[in-house]
Amino acid sequence: MKLVILESGAKAKTIKKYLGKGWIVDACNGHVQDLPVNNKAMWAYKEGELPNPPWSWTDEKAERKLSAIMNKASKSSVNEIFIATDPDREGEFIAWRLKEILSDFDSVKRISFNEITKDAVMSAISEPRDVDMHLVNAAIVRRLTDRLVGWRCSKFCKSWKLKSMGRVQTPTLGFIVEKELERDNHVPKEYHSVSVPSNGIEMNVRFHESDDPDAWLDDDGKHHPNRTSNTRLAEQTVEQINSSKKLILTESKEGTVNRKPKPPFTTDTMLQTANSTLGWSISKTSGVASSLYNEGHITYIRTDSTRTNSKARESIRDHISNKLGEKYLGQGVGESGKGGSNVQDAHEAIRPSDPKIENAGKDTDEKKLYKLIWSRFAASQMSNSIRERRALKFSCDGVEVPITGTASWRTHDGWENVFSWSIGEVQTKPPEVGFSTGESWDIDSSAEMTVDFTKPPRRFTESSIIQEMKKSGIGRPSTYVSMVKNLELKRYIEKDGSSLIPTKNGRTLWLEVAPHYNQPDVELFSADFTAIMESDLDSIEDGLAEAHSKWTEFEQLFRNIHLLALEKRKEKPTVKQIEYLQRILANMSEEEASGILGNRSLTQLSGDDVKNILDEISEESKTNIAPSEKQIALIIRVSDRLGLELDAILGEMGLTDLSELTGGKDGSASELIDSLLDMDRNSPATERQVAAIISMVEKLEMPIEQALEAVRTESIETITKSDASILIGNLKKTINSKRRSKK
Repeated sequence: MKLVILESGAKAKTIKKYLGKGWIVDACNGHVQDLPVNNKAMWAYKEGELPNPPWSWTDEKAERKLSAIMNKASKSSVNEIFIATDPDREGEFIAWRLKEILSDFDSVKRISFNEITKDAVMSAISEPRDVDMHLVNAAIVRRLTDRLVGWRCSKFCKSWKLKSMGRVQTPTLGFIVEKELERDNHVPKEYHSVSVPSNGIEMNVRFHESDDPDAWLDDDGKHHPNRTSNTRLAEQTVEQINSSKKLILTESKEGTVNRKPKPPFTTDTMLQTANSTLGWSISKTSGVASSLYNEGHITYIRTDSTRTNSKARESIRDHISNKLGEKYLGQGVGESGKGGSNVQDAHEAIRPSDPKIENAGKDTDEKKLYKLIWSRFAASQMSNSIRERRALKFSCDGVEVPITGTASWRTHDGWENVFSWSIGEVQTKPPEVGFSTGESWDIDSSAEMTVDFTKPPRRFTESSIIQEMKKSGIGRPSTYVSMVKNLELKRYIEKDGSSLIPTKNGRTLWLEVAPHYNQPDVELFSADFTAIMESDLDSIEDGLAEAHSKWTEFEQLFRNIHLLALEKRKEKPTVKQIEYLQRILANMSEEEASGILGNRSLTQLSGDDVKNILDEISEESKTNIAPSEKQIALIIRVSDRLGLELDAILGEMGLTDLSELTGGKDGSASELIDSLLDMDRNSPATERQVAAIISMVEKLEMPIEQALEAVRTESIETITKSDASILIGNLKKTINSKRRSKK
């Protein structure tokens, strides 16, 4: 028997159909082990080496899943294991951890494929390879840098009552905040324009040329000849045109417009196009695309390359030629691979696995996205669409300025043929009136004057922020969706329709917190620095840079920047410090408050001043100090967990409300917390704790009584929360120790 392990259960079902008898196909459901979730931001390391953290199970479910796979493999006498996780950096990291876990088996090999077709799968199995440690090391360095930045900086930003900061998340937020600042600073500028409809074409009055002193320029200095600030001129022009009721053609310039097809989809262009064409969110598109890939309909969906293999191109070209004719074939676009320095080009573009199948998918959404992907790939191999174009200029009696417009009609649809389902109606005939100079053109209805104001820059949408991330080099195909989703979950941004708007917390993080990490030579959260870090990870992946040297370089740089940020923070008190001091002062007399502040206001205090004041108050154990928000929240949380009524607890203390508690180390709030926590520790263990103990004892084949002796408890029914927590920790250590000795 042979075993294939994939990430996705849906993908496993598809591949099982190809392999048949003699094969076990199972899924690990993504990451099985990762950096341990504890209070460590980094781990010790020797010069010339990467840190070697104790990789731990992502959760109990992952551990149970792998145990089940291993048991099944042992019982079925599996002699070969093929790890077929996704063909990217994260997939390689998962494969590495799986190979370590499965090291007791005789043969564990790595295979990968870009599409889930029988040919691709069988070809991969016939050519297994080793785990690519360049990719793994890039994934490890990314984890280490993200943990270091995320842990240290997230702790730092809690002084502003914020949740987190991230290496890529924060500069992405910066784009959204800076765009909002541009909108805040925008001053609307009024303008007038005049449109004239004739023979189905919208003409415009050209008021000013660029060298005209009255030329209308927008905020960026761009000249708009069809706009004017002269209200009277616009009004007179409309009156004269409507009085004349006809235009005289004075100039007609012939031209042809060739519209080239776009290359096949990359991850970002698929997300953007599905947003604009289908109206989908990026998370919906990502989910539907994953299903199509897992079912074998399309190639791998995380890619930044536009290249496709020659066999697929030949297949779609044959299909186009047979269906539409040779004239619909073009030179082909998007076949050159890397298009920029921030393009990894690890996988080919997103395309149909079988290009001759125009429709696929198990439901309406899958069919829609598949149609879009198929059309994009087919179009990339098709001829240009061609339009005849006439640039027209007219005169009108009594109007001193010209009136211009453009007539356009399509003469060959080319690649647009496969997009007819989304393009809509297209003009295919020229206006009947003709283009002879001196020809009179009647006005269809009447000329109209529009009064409008310049608009502030558009806010980013999910689609355009991804475009900005890619352009700036701070995003990669696997991170686009998660970055935007995280910003929303952390409440740094909110949506207004499709627009992304920074919240108050989002502005605070970017404008007040992030600048602490800006030094004259390095701005940690700038797009430029983040792009350099992304490029470094790519260099490690490509084997062009040593992982340990890039990690050491960054760790030392970050340490210096973080220490400077901590010093910089002391210059001003944090939001938490000020709010806490205000609560304390509110419970004091004016004389007491004045004695603490002296002749200074809160705004004049430095961070050190406030810290010293709070330390002094705490040391003196003043009885009128208000409890902190953290103390109040902990009292409520623990009392709820114990099922105790707060009114009854406070009544025993002679109090009627939480606000009557006192803060500080020796205050009544602290005493109440100690009492509640002691009660909580000695309360019965939870059902989850008991289940965990029983499960681990069974795994160790140990009598339950023997395990309970370690915490001096006679029965599992009487064990306390505190003892249960200790026992679970001991049992885990024993299990891990046995696993290591077995290896």
